[in-house]
Amino acid sequence: MGGNMLIRELFEKKIDRPINGVIKADQTDDASKWQELDEYVITRELDKHLHGFFNSYLKSIDAPGDPELAGKVGVWVSGFFGSGKSHFIKVLSYLLENKMVSMGGESRRAVEFFDGKIQDAMLAADIKRAVNADTDVILFNIDSKADTSKDDSILTVFTNVFNERLGYSPDHPHIADLERRLDAKGKFGEFKAAYREITDCDWVSERDAFHLNSDSIKTALARVLGQSEDAFEKWLDNPEAVFNLSPDNFAGWVKQYLDSKGPKHRIVFLVDEIGQFIGQDTHMMLRLQTITENLGTICGGRAWVVVTSQEDIDAVLGEMRSAKSNDFSKIQGRFKTRLSLSSADVHEVIQARLLEKTPAARDALVSVYKDKADILKNQLSFTNVGMTFKPFANDDHFAKVYPFAPYQFQLVQKIFEAIRRVGATGLHLARGERSMLDAFQTAAKDMASEKVGVLVPLHRFYPSIESFLDTAVKATIDQAGDNASLEPFDNLVLRTLFLIRYVEEIKGTVENLVTLFIDQIDADRLAIKIQMEASLQRLEGQTLVRRNGDEFFFLTDEEKEIGKGIKNVDLHGGEDVKALGEMIFDGVLGGYRKHRFEDTKKDFPFNRFCDQHPYGARGDGDLAVLVITPLSEDYPDWNEARCLMKSTEDGGQVVIKLPDDSRPGTSDSLLNRELRTLLKTEKFIARTNDGTLTPGMKNILRNRADENNKRRDNLTVHIGDLIRGADVFAAGNRVTVKGGGDGAIRQSLDYLIKNTFTKLGYLKHISQDPLAEIKAVLNAPDTADQRLKLDGED
Repeated sequence: MGGNMLIRELFEKKIDRPINGVIKADQTDDASKWQELDEYVITRELDKHLHGFFNSYLKSIDAPGDPELAGKVGVWVSGFFGSGKSHFIKVLSYLLENKMVSMGGESRRAVEFFDGKIQDAMLAADIKRAVNADTDVILFNIDSKADTSKDDSILTVFTNVFNERLGYSPDHPHIADLERRLDAKGKFGEFKAAYREITDCDWVSERDAFHLNSDSIKTALARVLGQSEDAFEKWLDNPEAVFNLSPDNFAGWVKQYLDSKGPKHRIVFLVDEIGQFIGQDTHMMLRLQTITENLGTICGGRAWVVVTSQEDIDAVLGEMRSAKSNDFSKIQGRFKTRLSLSSADVHEVIQARLLEKTPAARDALVSVYKDKADILKNQLSFTNVGMTFKPFANDDHFAKVYPFAPYQFQLVQKIFEAIRRVGATGLHLARGERSMLDAFQTAAKDMASEKVGVLVPLHRFYPSIESFLDTAVKATIDQAGDNASLEPFDNLVLRTLFLIRYVEEIKGTVENLVTLFIDQIDADRLAIKIQMEASLQRLEGQTLVRRNGDEFFFLTDEEKEIGKGIKNVDLHGGEDVKALGEMIFDGVLGGYRKHRFEDTKKDFPFNRFCDQHPYGARGDGDLAVLVITPLSEDYPDWNEARCLMKSTEDGGQVVIKLPDDSRPGTSDSLLNRELRTLLKTEKFIARTNDGTLTPGMKNILRNRADENNKRRDNLTVHIGDLIRGADVFAAGNRVTVKGGGDGAIRQSLDYLIKNTFTKLGYLKHISQDPLAEIKAVLNAPDTADQRLKLDGED
C-alpha cells in the first residue's frame, strides 16, 4: 500500500514551495512575514523562552520608572548554528510591533497567528497584553549595517538605525542631529521646502552630499531660522568638531523621541549576530554594555535591547584569549534575561513545516512501517558510534519523518556544526546562514519524483552546503567526478566521507558507510557493501581517502589540516600566564629568587608574580617582584599612577611594566600571539604524535616541533628586550635602571630595600653567625664585669 505514491504527493504543503530556510533581518515583505508567522512552530523549548522574555518585558510595563527594572532591559539570545535564534528574534519583532500582515486578500495582526499555537492560556494572555503597548521595533543584522572603518562602529550603528526609523539621515549622525533639531523647532519641513526652492532638488536625496552643497544648506538654514549664513559656517566646515556622539547623547535622543510619543511609548532594538560582530574587541563589548545600561536608566525601562550570539563563544571569538572571553561573560552579565536556544527540537520544526503528511499519506506510511519495521531496524544500524542514533520509534514516528531516517536529524546537525568549527566552509555557513530546514528541503526535493519505499541517503545533504565549501575542498570533490579512473558511485562515497570527516560521533567504517548509503527500505546491504569496498579501494588508490585500521577518512591538505588543528587547540586555566612566568623568571632572569643586598651582605628572598598570578613557591620574605605584561586582561589600565600605587602595597614591591609590543593601531601583541602559538603547537604535537600518523604527517609535525624550538628561543630574546625597555617602579617611585635581565631586578630590589628598611645603614658590620658572636662577646675576659648578672644578684 502506498507503493505507487510519489514522495511529492505525501505532504500537506508542496515540498518545493519557497521557504525562507535562511532568516534575514532585512527581509520583511508581507509574503515573507506571513509565511514566517504562519509556519512558526512553538516547540517546548520556545514556549519556555517566550515565557522568559514576556515575563521580564511585562514587568517594565507594569512598573514603569522602577529603577531596578530599568537596569534589566537587555536580553541575550544565544544558540548554536541552526538553533533558530535569528528566527526567534524576528518573530519577536513582529509580535512586539503587532502590525497588520496581508496575504491573498486576508489580513491579520501578528499576534493572531499565535491563536491555537500556544496552549498556555496565561502565556497567550501575557503576549497579547505586551503587544498592546505602543512600541517601535528596530530589527537589524549589525554586520550588514556597520562601517568597520569607524572606531565606534557599534554606537554609530545603533544611532543610524534609530535615525533611519525617525526619517533622519541613516548614514551621517551629525546630519541627523541637524534634522532632529530642526524637527524640534517645527522647522524641518520648512527647511526641506527651502532647500528644494534653492536647489530644485529633494533634501533627502541630496543630504549624503552635504559637503558639496554647503552653500545651499547655509542659505536654507539662514532663511528658516532667521539667522545669518555666517552662523552656520563652523558647523558646515567641520561638523564632527561640534557634534558629539556618545552613549549618553544617544540614549537622550531616544528618550526625547519616546517622550514625544507619550509616557507609555516604548522602543525595542533587536540586533542579530552581535557576538560575531564584537569578536575580540573588548572596547566594543564594553560599549554595548554602556549603550544598554544608558538606554535602560535614561529611558526609564522603556527602551530594550535584544541581541543574538553563538552559544559557543570560544568558537565565535576564534583566537581571543581566555581573559577576554571573561570580558564577554561580563557583558553578558549586563543582560539580565538570558534565552539559550538549542537544536534539540529542530526535528519538531522540520516535521511541522516541511514533512506534515496528508491523511491518506499517513495511512499509507503506517501500513508500510507495519510491513517493514524489522527490515528498517536492521537497515539503519550503526557500529562504533559515540552517541545513540535514534531508530524509528513506531509507525506514527515513521509517518512523521519519512522519507528521512531519525538519525539524520541528529547527524546532519553534527555535520554542519563540525564543518563550521574546523573552517571547511566559507563565510556564509560559518555565520549560520544555512539552516537545517533548508538542508532537509533540498534533500527532499531531490527525491520528490521517487516512489514511496525510498529513503534519503546522507550524500543527498551535500548539495545544501556545496556552494559554501572552501574552494580546496570543493575542488577535490569536483575533480574526483572528472577522474576517469573513478566511477560515479565513488564521488558519492567521497561526498559522504567529507560530510562525516569532522564528526567525532561516527566512524567511517564500511558498515557505517553502508548504512549511510541505504536509499531503499528493501536495499541489499551486502550488494552495497561489495560496491562500497571496491569504491574505497579506488579512492584510496587515487589518494583521495586514507585508511587507518577499519576506518576511512576524506583526505585533505595535511599541512593546512595541521595548521587549523593547532589554531583550534584550547588553552585552559591560565596556561599562557604560567608559561610566560616560567620564561620570564626561570628563562630570562635565570631562576633568580634571592637578592643579595651588598651593603649588608644579607640575602632577601622575594616572591614572584606575573600579571598578578604567583609564580613558583612562595618565599620566606616579604618582598615581591610583579611583572605586568601585554597579556594582562587590564594591561591598558596599568598607567603610571597605578604602578606607583601598587609599588607601595604590602610594605613595598617592585613593579615592572613591559612595553606594549602590539603593531601600531592594533591589539596584535607579538608576545601574546607567539606565546599562544608556542603553547598550542606543543599541545597539539603532544596529543597528536601517535602511531596512527602517516609518514607525511609525522614529517610535518617534526618540522613544526623544530619551528617551535626556534620560536621559544626568539620569545626569550624578545622578553629580554621588553624587560630592557620596561618601566620600573619601587617603593612609590619610578626607578631608572641600566641594562636588562636580572640586572634590572637587582637594581630595583636594591632601591626597594634601601627605601623600605631605612635603618639598615646603621649596621656597619653584620656577622655571618650572630649567635656565635654574642657568645664570644659574653665570654671575653675584658667584659667580665659587664656581664649580665645571671646569679640573681642586684
